[in-house]
Amino acid sequence: MAKGPRYVIIDAPSILGLRGTGVQDLPEALKTAGLMDRLNATFAGRVQPSMLYDPTRDPITYLLNGTSIALFSKDLSKRLNIEIRKKNFPIVLGGDCSILIGVLLGLRRIGRYGLFFIDGHSDFYQPQASTTGEVADMELAIVSGRGPNILSNIEGLKPLVLDDDIVVFGYRDAEQSISFGSNNVRDTKMHVLDLSDVRNLGINDATSLAVSKLITNEDLSGFWIHLDADVLEDRIMPAVDYRLGNGGLEFSKLSYLLKTLTSSQKAIGMTITIYNPNLDSNGSIAKNFVKCIVAGLL
Repeated sequence: MAKGPRYVIIDAPSILGLRGTGVQDLPEALKTAGLMDRLNATFAGRVQPSMLYDPTRDPITYLLNGTSIALFSKDLSKRLNIEIRKKNFPIVLGGDCSILIGVLLGLRRIGRYGLFFIDGHSDFYQPQASTTGEVADMELAIVSGRGPNILSNIEGLKPLVLDDDIVVFGYRDAEQSISFGSNNVRDTKMHVLDLSDVRNLGINDATSLAVSKLITNEDLSGFWIHLDADVLEDRIMPAVDYRLGNGGLEFSKLSYLLKTLTSSQKAIGMTITIYNPNLDSNGSIAKNFVKCIVAGLL
């Protein structure tokens, strides 16, 4: 392989933070579409939830599957740490967005790392405001130390990432989430560029500004990339459970963003979540998604 990161694939097909709609098949679908082969990546194992999905919302925390997600997060964090110690570049394939908790738990144990959060939703709900209790509504809040301690303070390591070490990029659900009573990610010290900011600045300037917030921070050992498929334009990525239907990034712009992030030499790994193969009948969306990702990583 050419000089650069050694990519490894970790399957993390958890639906504990969402529902069993099909996102659990994301790893196999993206690998079938060529992700592992085209990156010349090796397989580093599968982390499977040890507990079954429970559709009952906890009356105290208002979460679905809080205990199960905490256990899964610990398992995933251990697998991640193995690959980080080897100085590999793990690509963790969900599943739903709650897998981010386990990743950042692993990184929190070994140092101070940032987060570049690329998502069509801000995922900043407090449990009481979420209409579902799905942790995929609130993983950004949880990893930044907000919400019930069962998830936000695993192993007493709250917060898993500091607000000032987080970039939120490309979300477009602000009006919707605030109407439901979600906290506003702009009321924090996170570095926030929503989709309208990205469009107003242009992808080049928006990317440069966002990346600079992390690569100039000398206190960070590196940063993690979280990619939710629904950040993409709805027209080209309809294979998600909660469609926003009002724009998004084009494949070429996401590739450019990923290329800039990985070229910084500070990105250490990546989660890919929410793409649902059950909503992609002929696999063509997966192929285009993989092509976009590979263009950004190689």
